Amino acid sequence: MGNAGYGLIETIRVRDGRIPFLERHLARLARSLAELRLPKPSQDVARLVRPFAGTGDAVLRVEVRDGRASVTVRDLPPLDPPAVITASEPHRPYPHKTTERDCFADAGKEAEVAEADDALLLTHDGWVAEGTVWAVFWWEGDALHTPALDLGILPGIGRARVLELVQRVEQGRYRPQALRGSVFLTNAVRGIVPMASLDGAVVPADPRTAQLASRFWPPA
Repeated sequence: MGNAGYGLIETIRVRDGRIPFLERHLARLARSLAELRLPKPSQDVARLVRPFAGTGDAVLRVEVRDGRASVTVRDLPPLDPPAVITASEPHRPYPHKTTERDCFADAGKEAEVAEADDALLLTHDGWVAEGTVWAVFWWEGDALHTPALDLGILPGIGRARVLELVQRVEQGRYRPQALRGSVFLTNAVRGIVPMASLDGAVVPADPRTAQLASRFWPPA
């Protein structure tokens, strides 16, 4: 696949003046550039990003397109537990973090119309996939569950971090009805955030989520 006019994105957290997952973001970016056969940026992405360390808390958006890399900075988004709806917009495979994000943008608009904070997308076959910017996990008994990567979901940095922290995680194909227990969302910008409600039903809290959230960020 040559350059099809799209780019790659990495959304990177600056936290307490540090960039805790920078190496992971750079590795994913390099992997996607190679697999999609997109031109590598002429700039050193790490060198572009590192000057933003020391700025307290911020979000960096790195975009690589046509062999050029750019960085924009924005404030940290809200960290409150979101009210989520199930989107009617079907999930489309998203194994690389590209700028082709139409299904997520459309699902986000659905959430806005429904006065919700975010949306959960299902595949065309009705399997739970991912949120517009999040991976989704839920507790059931002693095990944590999450959709499998072979559904075409993003191999998120936050998702991978949770898999490191929890010994028993069941990855598979699940119908929405499986999300009966405590659900949380994760990404590399906001860490772990419990879901407040799903389609208007309150999601129960679980102390294990808070404990996991306290361990999410690597120590300095």
